[in-house]
Amino acid sequence: MEQEKKKKGMPLLGDSFPEMSVMTTQGEFNLPSHFKGQWFVLFSHPGDFTPVCTTEFISFQQRYNEFKELNCELIGLSVDQVFSHMKWTEWIKDNLDVEIEFPIIADTGEVAETLGLIHPGKGTNTVRAVFVVDEEAKIRIILYYPQELGRNMDEIVRIVKAMQLSDEEGIAIPADWPNNDKFGDRVLLPPAKSKKEAEDRRKMAEKGECEYQDWWFCYKNLNNR
Repeated sequence: MEQEKKKKGMPLLGDSFPEMSVMTTQGEFNLPSHFKGQWFVLFSHPGDFTPVCTTEFISFQQRYNEFKELNCELIGLSVDQVFSHMKWTEWIKDNLDVEIEFPIIADTGEVAETLGLIHPGKGTNTVRAVFVVDEEAKIRIILYYPQELGRNMDEIVRIVKAMQLSDEEGIAIPADWPNNDKFGDRVLLPPAKSKKEAEDRRKMAEKGECEYQDWWFCYKNLNNR
């Protein structure tokens, strides 16, 4: 138990999201319980009133309904005070005509330390990290960007969709899904783990339930349930 308490650094894929109390622009939350039964995307940004971060917040907001349709919430974070977040989002609304509707964590540094968001060579600013957390509060995806590079929000929507589909259907997701150059929106069957399962794949292909390249490489359309 003592060893667990001393563990530092970024959590790993499959870990439970750490329990924490956070102050946000929408009040105090307990994470991850505040989003119980929902997926959520927690994303950190280096600082308020910075150009790249401003473009990111606008892009997240423009896709907020897409995330909500996936039963997925958004929550931002930086080591700035609540009044700074509030004034910054007011500036975005007044000058760029976009109202930020999701909460933003005002971190004292404790959350950033727990999640491993402070790069030792970048002062006290948080890096651009993304944690995708499922409805069981398990961390499913971690993305980590330098301060200089803005994120691709369509990719973050895509990975939430893809992980939910993988869970639901027990399938794997090809590169660039759903617009793979070779396979389009078809999905992959996980490699067979036994001779019987490999033979079953042949039978599935004979019935038209999947397309068969080899025992370890089979794919199907999503309507082939």
